[in-house]
Amino acid sequence: MIQVMIVDDHKMIREGLKKLIEFDAEIKVIEQAKDGNDCLSKLEFSTPDVILLDINMPERDGIETLKIIKERKKYPKVLVLTVHNEVEYLIKAIDIGVDGYILKDSGSKELVRAIRYIYQGEKFIQPSMIPLLNSKLIARDIDQQKIDLLSERELEVLKLTASGHFNKSIANELNISERTVKNHLSNIFRKIDCEDRTQATIFSIRNGLVNVYD
Repeated sequence: MIQVMIVDDHKMIREGLKKLIEFDAEIKVIEQAKDGNDCLSKLEFSTPDVILLDINMPERDGIETLKIIKERKKYPKVLVLTVHNEVEYLIKAIDIGVDGYILKDSGSKELVRAIRYIYQGEKFIQPSMIPLLNSKLIARDIDQQKIDLLSERELEVLKLTASGHFNKSIANELNISERTVKNHLSNIFRKIDCEDRTQATIFSIRNGLVNVYD
């Protein structure tokens, strides 16, 4: 018997999912939670095999909840079940270590198949998202290769540039001359294939070198 916890802030969706997946005699919903905090609280005394986890929830969202679950020594398999078909959400979940990712417009048979897959130790990704995921991962690998070309000093200059510092400020911060800053920027633009500060900033934000909210 595969024991499942459903985590979604809409009661109607939780009840609908319960009925759908329990058509399979080998799956049983043993717990429901209305948000991330509720999920983590119930995991203290409940031991599901699989968690169906929504992303958009009040109090604590699915991505943050997933991080906390995966930090535990023992944790259930997690299948993200969401309306988000943007590949960025999928990549975030994969980076954290999600076991499966499926969209809410999938059929019940596909959902049950996903639950069975991850219960057996396999990974399940929404088939329609795999081509876009692959292209994004390839692009990210290419970006990482570019970042690896940068020296430690060039990386410092890039981060300061992306954070809004001008050459004089960067020179003062790193105790180097403005001419040296210009030389570093010229090398940086060449190595990461950017033409100006704006493109370099976008590159930095896209690759998590700086936080856009800082």
